[in-house]
Amino acid sequence: MRHTLPIAPQFYVTAPQPCPYLEGRMERKLFTALTGENAEALNDTLSKQGFRRSQNVLYRPSCSECSACLSARIDVAAFTPSKSQRRTLRRNAGLVRRVTSPWATEEQYALFRRYLDSRHSDGGMADMDVFEFAAMIEETPVRSRVIEYSDGDTGELVAVCLSDMLDDGVSMVYSFYTPDRPKASLGTHVILDHVELAREAGLPYVYLGYWVPGSPKMGYKAKFAGLEVYAQGQWQRMRDPRDYDTELHPLSTDPIAEQVAGITLPGARPAKG
Repeated sequence: MRHTLPIAPQFYVTAPQPCPYLEGRMERKLFTALTGENAEALNDTLSKQGFRRSQNVLYRPSCSECSACLSARIDVAAFTPSKSQRRTLRRNAGLVRRVTSPWATEEQYALFRRYLDSRHSDGGMADMDVFEFAAMIEETPVRSRVIEYSDGDTGELVAVCLSDMLDDGVSMVYSFYTPDRPKASLGTHVILDHVELAREAGLPYVYLGYWVPGSPKMGYKAKFAGLEVYAQGQWQRMRDPRDYDTELHPLSTDPIAEQVAGITLPGARPAKG
């Protein structure tokens, strides 16, 4: 009898490059291709282990002397909005949410350019053209949605989020919004609305990407109740943000071979501990 064995995904490591979050440090990523019939199962499984999706790739930080970047998610059942977050919801009560398939539009790209030019003009996406933007939105082998937020009175598109539907939650892949409404806290509103979307769908988590202690760009994520971070190979309730160490240490990360060996793949029994 002939047996066909599943082909395990291959993992690779990027070359070191300047870290976008902590000045003076270098980053590298462990990544694998996200393709084929098993793509959704792989995305579900690796997202639970701190990986993130970018088009047809899954990645997580694998820096040689730093382990500051921590994947973060909100436990929907444990979440309660703060007073300031409730004010944000009230300010944006007039916005209309529209959930669509992952298809890029000129209106989205115009908003994306304004967002980058205002907030991330020196970032890695600063030179992204309309074709690269379309690829970011449309090249997805998993169940993804584009969630648009428009002004209910004028119809103006004010915020967009590309989100993946996981088996245990909603993963916010990338969001952007108009810089013309700074007091509206649109970034916070989009996260709060995703918590509600997950609650409505009966999904326990909202995945936010990485939280980096010591990085002002990522500080806002620590303000959400019920936040969990992936550290030492498991999800744990976030402690006081000041308790997390960002100091360099030569033993702060395992060798690549050990990291790959510790990854649980779809269909495998999760490791104990």
